[in-house]
Amino acid sequence: MHTILSIAGSDSSGGAGIQADLKTITSLGEYGMTAITALTAQNTTGVQGVEAVSVQMVKAQIDSVFQDIRPEAVKLGMIATPDIMEAICEKLDEYEADNIVVDPVMVATSGSNLMENRTVRTLKEQLIPRADIITPNLSEAEVLSGITIQDRTDMEQAAKEIAAYCKGAILIKGGHLTETADDLLYMDGAIIWVSGKRYENANTHGTGCTLSSAIATFLAKGCTMEESVRKAKEYVAGAIAAGLDLGHGRGPLMHNYRMKTEE
Repeated sequence: MHTILSIAGSDSSGGAGIQADLKTITSLGEYGMTAITALTAQNTTGVQGVEAVSVQMVKAQIDSVFQDIRPEAVKLGMIATPDIMEAICEKLDEYEADNIVVDPVMVATSGSNLMENRTVRTLKEQLIPRADIITPNLSEAEVLSGITIQDRTDMEQAAKEIAAYCKGAILIKGGHLTETADDLLYMDGAIIWVSGKRYENANTHGTGCTLSSAIATFLAKGCTMEESVRKAKEYVAGAIAAGLDLGHGRGPLMHNYRMKTEE
């Protein structure tokens, strides 16, 4: 069994954050572990509160995992403060972590802000350069590149700008741009479009968390980067298409849809 560590925030509603990550990893047949960076009070309608975990506790969680069950991939999601982010970077270096997937979580699906402005600089200067792949959505890609994205050409230019400080692969998620759900994978100077079908389902809470943890899982399994992205996108599409309908806002995905299909 392959092992994946999620370093991210907790979502009390279970649709995003470490809860989504653990559901994803388990649904894909592997073993998930966590280091919680923040507690959030949130649901499908928004984020009602955020409380960061202490730097010492975040470091202790990472130590406990790496010193016992070494992860074959690490997914990073919501990181509330620059101090926590710097501590995580130190630990990634100390343990020479493999297959680092960074989901630069800045805004929740509901539109709530999840990252302090001063943290963005630390993200760009310290965490992203350590990543094997980053998975920004359009809004996050605009912040990271300084480019307003309105079409596929803008997505390509944004990826090239981000590549100036990101040596790993860059996956810009284009789901909010067109009638399709095509994503741009920029890797080793090459542009690869990963096509996808758009589903008429507003329940997409935690989609980014699910995609990034799925990519980490497939990397841990030994898939190539492009294979991992394509397989992860296929998994997320199925979780959206399954049509789970919970809550009064943007509801969660059905992470275990494959298990349900097998029953």
